[in-house]
Amino acid sequence: MNAPTDTGVSFAPYFDIPPANRAAFEALVEEFVAATRPESGCLYYGFCFKGDQAMCREGYGDAEAFLAHLDNVGTLFAKAQELATVTRMEMHGPAAELDKLRQPLADLDIDYFILETGFRA
Repeated sequence: MNAPTDTGVSFAPYFDIPPANRAAFEALVEEFVAATRPESGCLYYGFCFKGDQAMCREGYGDAEAFLAHLDNVGTLFAKAQELATVTRMEMHGPAAELDKLRQPLADLDIDYFILETGFRA
């Protein structure tokens, strides 16, 4: 296998939203997007919905860009957890970038997926 040269990381938190909180969660999603849009290290960002579940699909140029994002939206993430239950969190990227995240994110229950091969155009 060819080792990837891509330093990008992607994060995917999944949420179960009680029906009574759906409208408030959707409003909060708009705040997340507005706060994230100016981040220079963010490659893409958005929320996907399936019934009462949501997933945030987000990608960053490297581990440092993701950590900057967390600093930016920490308060919003706390609000999201008041409205919904985080059921799963996945982090994807090359081992060297994931290694930079393990310690700062040690308190979170994240499944890490190591990028073994691939490219980014």
